[in-house]
Amino acid sequence: MPHLELSLQCSEAEQPRYARALEDVGALAVTMLDADADTGNEHAILEPGVGETPLWNSVVLAALFDAGTDALALLAALDAFDGDLDWTRVGFRTVEDQDWERAWMDQYAPLRFGERTWIVPWNHALPDEAGEDAVVVRLDPGLAFGSGTHPTTSLCLQWLDTLAARGELSGRQVLDYGCGSGILALAALKLGAAEAVGVDNDPQALLATADNAQRNGVDAALAVHLPADAPQATYPVVVANILASALDALAEVLAERVAPGGRIALSGILDGQEEELLRRYRPWFDTLAVAREGDWVRIDGVRR
Repeated sequence: MPHLELSLQCSEAEQPRYARALEDVGALAVTMLDADADTGNEHAILEPGVGETPLWNSVVLAALFDAGTDALALLAALDAFDGDLDWTRVGFRTVEDQDWERAWMDQYAPLRFGERTWIVPWNHALPDEAGEDAVVVRLDPGLAFGSGTHPTTSLCLQWLDTLAARGELSGRQVLDYGCGSGILALAALKLGAAEAVGVDNDPQALLATADNAQRNGVDAALAVHLPADAPQATYPVVVANILASALDALAEVLAERVAPGGRIALSGILDGQEEELLRRYRPWFDTLAVAREGDWVRIDGVRR
């Protein structure tokens, strides 16, 4: 099915603001291209993280949206989010899914998070340096992004890997709120969790999560739900990799999902946004800690 692609050229310094605005209005994926490269030599970087990947002086940002997205309404939403940016340089075109899938597969290599967790695309072999105890999650590219390359996902995968090393995942239930591709739920199951629940407000994300679970052989241990249909249960481990604004709005909901003594990880937070969220979650959680990767932050804590 075709999708709407928005593209614009900006400077390296402007890139984070443009990318944040595009993500806030619902971009399914954001790609960066070297605007100064020859046409045949452009090198795409998907799910870029500020400070994670060297950037060029001039960048072309391309964002993917649902085919039915109204371009004029999208521009109005972007201007409302950050009216100081120049949205007059935006261009639109229709693209097929396979264009993005091919770019993702071409650019994405196996990655390790923590001691044992490896995220590997279907067309790659596990690297030789992976030990015999490596925990491998294999992903297919799709509309619901979450490949581990973005610092927000990386921070959560490292957290899960650490919990597993301490024996705090084995035999337990995990809630992945805002599951996207299901990468965090799948990693938790591969690391020893007994069951996982994935929740997302995008039906395509639920399909991607279920499909990835089946491909990884853990579908029997994973259930997916829209927020309105999610079980009103508590979990010893909860992870939510979503925008800071959503973490703020869902604070009470997420706190209620964590069992007493259970652990939570919150990600999708830009550096500078953590203090407000720390205040928001302190009524329910002890020992809240902050971890950083590039310009992104993870908060984790223990439920009272």
